[in-house]
Amino acid sequence: MKISKILLGAAMIIAAPVVKGGSEMKAAVNANAEMKAVVNGNAEMKAQLATQNPLVVDTPMVHDPVMAYENGKYYLYCTGHGITQMTSTDRKHWTLSKEGVLKNHEIPAWAHDSVPGFETHIWAPDVIRFKNKWYMAYSCSTFGKNTSAIGLLSNTTLSNKDGWKDEGCLIASKGDRDNWNAIDPNFIIDEKGNPWMTWGSFWDGIQMIKLDKKTMHVKKGAKPQTIARRHAVGDVSAEPNPTSKFAGTNAIEAPFIMKHGGYYYLFVSWDYCCRGIKSNYRVAVGRSRKVAGPYLDKDGKDMRNGGGMLILEGDKKEYEAMGHCSAYSFPDGDYFFCHGYSVPKNGASILVQKKINWTKDGWLTLE
Repeated sequence: MKISKILLGAAMIIAAPVVKGGSEMKAAVNANAEMKAVVNGNAEMKAQLATQNPLVVDTPMVHDPVMAYENGKYYLYCTGHGITQMTSTDRKHWTLSKEGVLKNHEIPAWAHDSVPGFETHIWAPDVIRFKNKWYMAYSCSTFGKNTSAIGLLSNTTLSNKDGWKDEGCLIASKGDRDNWNAIDPNFIIDEKGNPWMTWGSFWDGIQMIKLDKKTMHVKKGAKPQTIARRHAVGDVSAEPNPTSKFAGTNAIEAPFIMKHGGYYYLFVSWDYCCRGIKSNYRVAVGRSRKVAGPYLDKDGKDMRNGGGMLILEGDKKEYEAMGHCSAYSFPDGDYFFCHGYSVPKNGASILVQKKINWTKDGWLTLE
């Protein structure tokens, strides 16, 4: 059963994941005071919410959304307690799962041991089908620090919500050791069938490493390499970071690589998320013939030196800012997904979908 438009907004306050970060990062949810008032002041609406099973919405509140398609059904995963999950057959009406991919007691002990302060709020997953198995990577961290870890899960089918198996830690960063942050993972398979993973947020930017075909863990001897930065090394023109005294000014994160027409396209998010209506997130892209780069923008500037072609930012009317994207070739075409900070909803973070149109010279526009 599909809930009404008014009920939709109220329902999502209850079902939505809290976005990354501390008290100031909760703005995308807490800013919905008007919607909360509607729920609290309407007993009939509250009764509907309590009895609605399953809960179906058409404008889900999400943060860092990724998708997968299996047997006619779309699966969406995003930041949330235990990894928020929902399904759809048309990408218009979404059925929310009451529980995350990992229930609280299923979050592995290694995650808590690796990241002091991490509890149950898991960030920015990614999911991919490889060699007849589904793999999901996910981020364990605390806001503004780079003592973080990326975990790995496996499953034989997405329809088995209880089938996810812990495959351990993929990679971890430590604040006193590494100049990169192990969050925001993304898998990509190269033209020879080799799996790679890219990740990163602030510090020295976007990293990449080769994975082992058999285990999907880091290939023996492989080392992280930087493939994109917000600013060139030594650039002193960057504005101060308003969110973290540790992360620096290299405001780039959320890599996602898509293959198309002989190129790998690297999408990244620039600037600052998670601040509700104060966010200025936006998406840039570069491309390369080789999966490990170099990635260049339309003007030929290397993304390791601050290059990137801006393809999406807030219009200040419908969305203040948009970012943390994913992109796929689905049966009905190529599509781009991200979260946007809604102006009408006072900065709430909601799902954005746009069709990808490819230009004759191999670049893209969003519709």
